Amino acid sequence: MNAKDILLHLRLPFSLFLMPVYWFAISQTPNLDKPQAVWIFVILHLLIYPASNAYNSYFDKDEGSIGGLEKPPAVDKKLFWVSWAMDIVAVIISLVVLDWIFALMIFVYGLVSKAYSNDTIRLKKYPILSWLVVGFFQGAFTYCTIIMAFEKSFESIKPQILPALISTLMLWAVYPMSQIYQHEEDAKRGDTTMSILLGTTGTFIFTAIVFSFAFAGFFYYFNQTDFITLLIFNFPTLVFFGWWFLKTINDKKQANFKNTMWLNLLASVCLNSFYIWLCVK
Repeated sequence: MNAKDILLHLRLPFSLFLMPVYWFAISQTPNLDKPQAVWIFVILHLLIYPASNAYNSYFDKDEGSIGGLEKPPAVDKKLFWVSWAMDIVAVIISLVVLDWIFALMIFVYGLVSKAYSNDTIRLKKYPILSWLVVGFFQGAFTYCTIIMAFEKSFESIKPQILPALISTLMLWAVYPMSQIYQHEEDAKRGDTTMSILLGTTGTFIFTAIVFSFAFAGFFYYFNQTDFITLLIFNFPTLVFFGWWFLKTINDKKQANFKNTMWLNLLASVCLNSFYIWLCVK
């Protein structure tokens, strides 16, 4: 592999899809420290998430489209070591500029993300377990990790339980949709993903149900004005989701890479925009 191939497999733009958890936590912390917030962003979105992507790519060795990369280059052992190196750098930076608790939590996150793909453990082949684990660690665990970086106390987590849970519900909704175009590729490796388990139509219905629970959580958590603003910001996502679902009912080939990436992009931009609005209002 050359440097360009490695950079492609880091899938840096894919970090945008996980960014809403960061902005949600930033918008809800009562003791925001802006320099620390920048470091947390760098550690998560430029090191930890790309390292997970690289590790996943190394073990999956996909030939077809993967999240954020339509035509993945062939991989070799260099990608494995780059992934570990980025995780180690992230932990060291965390210890230097933040604290040991944050460093420990992102180290745990890194280990779990590797268990997802590693051939020995491979959580990915267990549809319900992987769905639960991914949603929890990319959602509530990451949300609480960010809050802890500012609050420095486990007691600070108690008032944040509901938004942390909402973050996980959002990830539980999105996760099967991110697999909907990979049924054939995943089946080749013997991985029964959540989306394969649900089927194409079932994936859409399941996602809609879990999103409904997440938005019920938002309704309870936010005041009326903020909740209405949330709906306005996310209206384009809901329209696209409904349009795509109707197209897929008539033609299963519409459950493809292009439409999946459009949904991910739209959902991420809309949610990020709303959370950033909460930060600056």
